[in-house]
Amino acid sequence: IEQPTFPKITEMCVKMIRRVNDEEGIKKLVNETFQKLWFTPTPHHDKEAMTRKILNITDVVAACRDTGYDWFEQLLQNLLKSEEDASYKPVKKACTQLVDNLVEHILKYEESLSDSDNKGVNSGRLVACITTLFLFSKIRPQLMVKHAMTMQPYLTTKCSTQNDFMVICNVAKILELVVPLMEHPSETFLATIEEDLMKLIIKYGMTVVQHCVSCLGAVVNKVTQNYKFVWACFNRYYGALSKLKSQHQEDPNSTILTANKPALLRSLFTVGALCRHFDFDQEDFKGNSKVNIKDKVLELLMYFTKHSDEEVQTKAIIGLGFAFIQHPSLMFEQEVKTLYNSILSDKNCSVNLKIQVLKNLQTYLQEEDTRMQQADRDWKKVAKQEDLKEMGDISSGMSSSIMQLYLKQVLEAFFHTQSSVRHFALNVIALTLNQGLIHPVQCVPYLIAMGTDPEPSMRNKADQQLVEIDKKYAGFIHMKAVAGMKMSYQVQQAINTCPKDPVRGFRHDESSSALCSHLYSMIRGNRQHRRAFLISLLNLFDDTAKTEVNMLLYIADNLACFPYQTQEEPLFIMHHIDITLSVSGSNLLQSFKESMVKDKKKERKPSSDEETESDSNSGSESESEEEASKPRRLRKRVDSDSDSDEENDINAVMKCLPENSAPLIEFANVSQGILLLLMLKQHLKNLCGFSDSKIQKYSPSESAKVYDKAINRKTGVHFHPKQTLDFLRSDMANSRITEEVKRSIVKQYLDFKLLMEHLDPDEEEEDGEVSASTNARNKAITSLLGGGSPKNNAAETEDDESDGEDRGGGTSGVRRR
Repeated sequence: IEQPTFPKITEMCVKMIRRVNDEEGIKKLVNETFQKLWFTPTPHHDKEAMTRKILNITDVVAACRDTGYDWFEQLLQNLLKSEEDASYKPVKKACTQLVDNLVEHILKYEESLSDSDNKGVNSGRLVACITTLFLFSKIRPQLMVKHAMTMQPYLTTKCSTQNDFMVICNVAKILELVVPLMEHPSETFLATIEEDLMKLIIKYGMTVVQHCVSCLGAVVNKVTQNYKFVWACFNRYYGALSKLKSQHQEDPNSTILTANKPALLRSLFTVGALCRHFDFDQEDFKGNSKVNIKDKVLELLMYFTKHSDEEVQTKAIIGLGFAFIQHPSLMFEQEVKTLYNSILSDKNCSVNLKIQVLKNLQTYLQEEDTRMQQADRDWKKVAKQEDLKEMGDISSGMSSSIMQLYLKQVLEAFFHTQSSVRHFALNVIALTLNQGLIHPVQCVPYLIAMGTDPEPSMRNKADQQLVEIDKKYAGFIHMKAVAGMKMSYQVQQAINTCPKDPVRGFRHDESSSALCSHLYSMIRGNRQHRRAFLISLLNLFDDTAKTEVNMLLYIADNLACFPYQTQEEPLFIMHHIDITLSVSGSNLLQSFKESMVKDKKKERKPSSDEETESDSNSGSESESEEEASKPRRLRKRVDSDSDSDEENDINAVMKCLPENSAPLIEFANVSQGILLLLMLKQHLKNLCGFSDSKIQKYSPSESAKVYDKAINRKTGVHFHPKQTLDFLRSDMANSRITEEVKRSIVKQYLDFKLLMEHLDPDEEEEDGEVSASTNARNKAITSLLGGGSPKNNAAETEDDESDGEDRGGGTSGVRRR
């Protein structure tokens, strides 16, 4: 037996061939490379070259065992299609050579399996050869017609290893495609295949049963019409199920069902598999009987979906899925709708059952797609003048109606902790969209949400679906972008395994990219759509929007990490942050102040004994409140430092606090939105190196060209809103308010008040010093943001402005001073 080809060559081939569906230039290069490497006819005398080629192909096929073989099918289809109208067909000739030589190699490996030293290696090579033959059969089954009789004996392979099972399954798949194409096959050959398949169905597990029943379906339905043979097999398993059902109905606690559980599981699966490939309501099977077989099977399988054993339930649902492929109309039955939708929507339902229902829908859609493609090919051959579209619409109408029934529950399955559930839900949605069975706009928010999945394969698949929708329907993505962002937060909440940790909106890796960065990159190209999207996100921070704090943190994370390209993008955000701050900040202060005054009035009236004392104190108390609410620049100067001023202010407000702490908690909650906006603005300033003067000068109405310069991003600038993270982790909204917490909230209130008084920075004074107003504003911001690292507080200086303009005013002056 030949030595294997060099692993390095195989690895290179695997990497190249996976690019077969890439952009046109790469696709062309891949096709040309493999045409020269594999699909160019080899001179008959050069056996060595042919052997090298066979080993290379089978090595690559073996290496792709776990990732799938779509690339091989695509490559072969591309190459064969390119020479359809040519008189000389080298690819077709090369394929014939390859198939013939692969069969020769199979026989060699079979002989050498007796050699115990190389048994494992040769067994693997045998599987790779048979798998490669199946891939050829899938695209050009005619190539294997003359080898069908050579392949048949492999159905009797004794199964002891995984490779043995793979040999049987692949041979069954080859014969399924090839036997119907044989001209006048011998009856002995056909009878032998039927008997071999039946033995395998009775003896082995699910995978073997599935492929063997499928092969039997092709042989009996298209060639032998040996319906009695199949009917006898069906009745064997159907009868066993009926008997077990009667016994269970008589005594649900009987041990008979437990003892016969393996037989029950096999019967549920096999009855379903047989119903998938044979319509037992045809007269050829049941004769003149008036019994409706499909309804009887439905009733029987539905009974076992209510069984207490989850394994039995799962097999019954698998059986139902098979039966629905032959009879899709059964999916409209009320009990089926109730079963499927309850499993998909019930949060406490078993993950295995959810996955199985989604798999059933996926298999149905895949089968329907294959059926429609085959029908299209058949019609093109016999009647090009007929209306193909009308034919397709009749078939797709059923699929469309079915998917409308289950669509909402499938989409809701995205909000699940288990990635396997999300994976199958996404597969079903992708198939539904690719077949055009539903209006795509309703899926857009869910696809945006799935684009934030931790698993790259799922992210890429969801993003690809969005790209396809955007190509066909411009504006759909923008229309549902904000809804998609909100939904992505819900998906992240569902995925979050540690509920105490706040949900974040960026990837926890080196890139720290926004979870919704793909969505932003799709929208950013259209200035109008981009601005509308950003304003909608910033509006969620408005105090009237009542958005929960963790969602605001999630959106702020995304806004901080979006892939901005031009200066205009972050400047536009900062401009609107200032607008939101001025409105929401004023509302926040006003509501807090009103709560203090209102509650003071509601306090009990003093008794006559207390009146004199209260009169003497009231003056000083009201005076202190008034003093605290004055702008600091208007207060009387005292010979003490600013810290004692601040302490006096805090004490003054503390005296005016109501006994009910609800307004305090409300203030702390609502203020998080403003804190996040402040932090976001500081982050963008530091990230892009903008000065206050540049932000002040920015106007959204200016020409786009003015701010079209690329951003000079700084490295190591991270968005870390400490105040909000502490607020969420301590669960302040639901915890008891201590004196210490009250003081910190009051301090925050005073800092906010100071910030609102100095929101608009003054111009620099003549000597280059920063004005007192600007200084006060910066101090308030620094205090509000917790005085964190220089990169995340207001006192950060810009070392290099993005466009190198002179800096003036604002925070840069604080550092210089």
